[in-house]
Amino acid sequence: MKTASLLLAAVTATGLAAGAHAQDAMGGQSPAAMAMLKDAEGATVGMAEIYETAEGVLIHVEADGIPEGWHGFHLHETGDCSASDFTSAGGHYAPDGKAHGMLSGNEPHPGDLPNVYATADGDVAAEVTSTALTLDGDSAPILDDDGSAFIIHEGPDSYGEEAGAGSRIACGVVEAAS
Repeated sequence: MKTASLLLAAVTATGLAAGAHAQDAMGGQSPAAMAMLKDAEGATVGMAEIYETAEGVLIHVEADGIPEGWHGFHLHETGDCSASDFTSAGGHYAPDGKAHGMLSGNEPHPGDLPNVYATADGDVAAEVTSTALTLDGDSAPILDDDGSAFIIHEGPDSYGEEAGAGSRIACGVVEAAS
């Protein structure tokens, strides 16, 4: 029990430290929502913080222990990371029925986000904006009835009609910040 409490304290402290760093980077603003990113073993590997903007959202993501290289980073349709392969998060978030692919020649669905890069040390630090997403209301709310989840994939998104980003290696359910 004591080990579990110490582990919980360490994970909480890590999350708070990362959140404080991101808040400093965001001009002291607090996030409106966040997602703790976990790997298939349940270990916390990072966090995504969502900030409301005048036209959409700004997503600040930090992670570590991610294999070096480019990785697909998407918003998925269901706030559920319970399956060991994260398929419980469903497909890419596409409430408007638009197809996948930023470079497909069509307007992509709201869950399409740019790839993120992990350094040789396994660190990811990225900021992504989306004018297609909102926190609640409108046509693409992240905090809808069944929630949403951020996924980091094993490989890069192709930006074509088929994502091709491979397995899901990290997942985080988006929750309103308190």
